Order: sequence, then C-alpha cells, then structure tokens
Amino acid sequence: MLIDLHAHTTASDGTDTPAELMAAASAAGLHAVAITDHDTTAGWAEAEQSRPAGLRVVRGAELSCIAPDGRGSRVTVHLLAYLFDPDSPAIVAEQTRLRAERRARLRLIAERMAADGVPVDPDAMFAGLAPDASVGRPHLARVLVKAGLVNTVDEAFAKYLRDGGAYYLPRTDTPVQRAVEMIAEAGGVTVFAHPFARRRGPVVEAEVIRDLVRHGLTGVEVDHPDHEPADRDELRALAQAENLVITGSSDYHGTNKTVRLAAETTAPEQLEALVAKASAVPVLG
Repeated sequence: MLIDLHAHTTASDGTDTPAELMAAASAAGLHAVAITDHDTTAGWAEAEQSRPAGLRVVRGAELSCIAPDGRGSRVTVHLLAYLFDPDSPAIVAEQTRLRAERRARLRLIAERMAADGVPVDPDAMFAGLAPDASVGRPHLARVLVKAGLVNTVDEAFAKYLRDGGAYYLPRTDTPVQRAVEMIAEAGGVTVFAHPFARRRGPVVEAEVIRDLVRHGLTGVEVDHPDHEPADRDELRALAQAENLVITGSSDYHGTNKTVRLAAETTAPEQLEALVAKASAVPVLG
C-alpha cells in the first residue's frame, strides 16, 4: 500500500487544486494521501468532494512554528497536524492570525523588490490569489519565474528570497509546544515535519524532539526527500525509543518542486497507529 502523508495544494503554496491533488494521488497509485496546506484547512471541503473511490484522505495542515534548537537559540520548524477539529476556537484564531501575517509579509517583500526595480507588481500578484489562500514566498517565486528573472522556484529563493537575504522578513510563528498542545486539545495528532532537513538551514537537536514527546507529540517524519541516510537512521532510532509514529512523505508541491507524489511513503501500520490516536475527525474513505 502506498501512503503519502504530506502534500500541498493551491490553498497554500502548491500548484494543484485540492481536486487535482486527489486525481494526481489516484493516478500515482496511492491508497492514502494527506492534504497538509500551510496554516489552513481551506482545501478540505474540495478534497472531500472530489475524492476518488478507493482513495483514503487524511485531513491535516502544516503549522509554522518556532522552537528552541537545543543549542541556546531558536529555529523555525514545521509541525504536521492531522485529524483535528478545524472549528476549534484556538486553531481558528491562530490560523487566521498566521494567514493575515503571511499576506502582509508577502506584500511588503514584493513592495520592497518593486522599489528596487525588480519587475514585480504586488497588486497583480495578489489579484491572482484566492482571498483565503495561505500565501507565502513560493507565490512570489513563481512571479519571478514568469517574469523570466529566474528559471525555477528554487533559483528564485537562492537569488532573491532565501532566509537572511536582502528581502527576507521574519514572521511570528506559533511556539511549537503550544502548537502540539493545541492540536491535542482539538482531538488531533502531530508529527514533527522533516526535523533534520539540514539543506534548508539550521535544525533542532534530537533532545528537542524528545522534549516535545512530553508535551504530546505523536510522531516524526523520518523518510523525507531532504533527509540524508544517517539522519533517517538517527530519527528512526529516536522514534522507536520514544514510541513515536514513524511517517514518510513526499512533501509534494506540484510543479513548485520536482518531488513527485509517493517519492517517500508511510507504512500502513504507522498510519493506523496515527489514526488510532486521533479522536476528532475521521479519515475519509
């Protein structure tokens, strides 16, 4: 059975609509797929309506968080949340705040680029985005590709949009301990997303993950395209020692990334262990 528990749509920074993701998952031979857009559940309804027969859909979101790095500083991390109540007041409030901050941040970045003579039209960019979309730098990266300034989204980040670069602006993410607790309170489960993706920047020490277990963390994403073999081995051993669910996922973004659906997968028994720990929202199918 092929199970991919990390995929994005146009509700955030993917290029497939939720319906297109469902079709792509079916075409890829997946038996189960999770919709995990950044800080939003806006794609859930369309995914449910367009789910092909035989495809299980795990409704979720990827939460933007800040965490101690275990070395005396702090680092941006991501938390995959599954099967939680989307109407939980705490979650609604936090996701609304994050989406508003994302929009304001993206507009300011685009305006600064335009002021420097980069051919970016902030109004035109936002006119092409859904009002409730959870927007981010990948949307601006696609504008730069379309303008012919770069060839790929990755090149746009490397040249213009990277963390710490000339146009980088920080954001106020959710403390990761609070995010874990908030999802648990809403009947959901949490998985630490790509914790050792070192090519993306600084990562946490293993002790940070162990501490989150005490706050209710359910699992860890071990098999991910940005994880090296040695890091996968360390994470797998940590997960087994802490009795965490072990997942594997593609982190699919459509044409924004070259990674295909089912490039990394989750074992069926691990999905069932994840589902068994949730109490708010069932898997579809």
